[in-house]
Amino acid sequence: MIVRERLDELRVGNGRPVIATMGNFDGLHRGHQEIMRRITRRAAETGGIATVITFHPHPLRVIAPDRAPRLLLTRDQKLALLEEMGIDAVLVIPFDLEFAAMPAEAFAREILVDRVGIAEVHVGADFRFGRNRAGDVELLRRLGREHGFVAESVPPVMDGGERISASRVRRELSRGNVEEAHRLLGRPFQLVGTIVHGEGRGRAVLVPTANLSPENEFLPARGVYFTRLRWRGGDVLGLTNLGTRPTFGGRRITVETFLPGFAGDLYGERARLDFLRRHREERRFESARELMDQIFRDLEAFEAWKAEQEPGKDD
Repeated sequence: MIVRERLDELRVGNGRPVIATMGNFDGLHRGHQEIMRRITRRAAETGGIATVITFHPHPLRVIAPDRAPRLLLTRDQKLALLEEMGIDAVLVIPFDLEFAAMPAEAFAREILVDRVGIAEVHVGADFRFGRNRAGDVELLRRLGREHGFVAESVPPVMDGGERISASRVRRELSRGNVEEAHRLLGRPFQLVGTIVHGEGRGRAVLVPTANLSPENEFLPARGVYFTRLRWRGGDVLGLTNLGTRPTFGGRRITVETFLPGFAGDLYGERARLDFLRRHREERRFESARELMDQIFRDLEAFEAWKAEQEPGKDD
């Protein structure tokens, strides 16, 4: 997959029509996936190159930092998912105050036409662009007629009478509803990072643990979850505590996964943690003994859940 991150290197077609979409696409949820299916299908039909035009940093980080969301995906997660979806090229436009001030008409002419050489652009019905978000699908259609490209809108994907959106996914995750988030995303919510040394709580119950140092900005609600840990050498189901360890007066959020039956050294491994089900909320216990007793009960519940799982069910 081609990735371009400079305005002077955005042209990718090399004679093939550029079939593009534009947006932030945080989460790459089922609504975004419908747009990706549209442009990859049109690229296949026209012999074109399926292209995603996105922005870094998130525009709200520049325009209204106090309203900027914590992102669901890291840059590398987003690129890997786009490649899995069949995207041929990703154009990452640097977003700053100067770029934010560009009128919508100038953006279409200078970026889409002159730099990208766009043939078709397919965007969500609520997509806005240009200074003061003045540009919309109708403006793109008019500019397309003037400059020789096609602009179309992709209807939102509805679920339960509500549009699927990144903010809706964040809302569910902030409540700990990881199974609902899974449904909206079309895959489990995932944290990525490196396995680091923790405080050795797993040794107290003779269960190995893996402590993930997450790179994602957004974390689900604090609590205990049934999860799957994946790394280059394999994967294993686990019981994850995401929280501050209030029993011990902790303040820093940690992501600690108990791995019953696992034998191996994961320190330093790059890993991905899939959140499959929430077991309970995080609690403060009166003593370490009470906490250990609860961990044993949690592990029993985890083993019962694990026994119910069918191979490949949560992939």
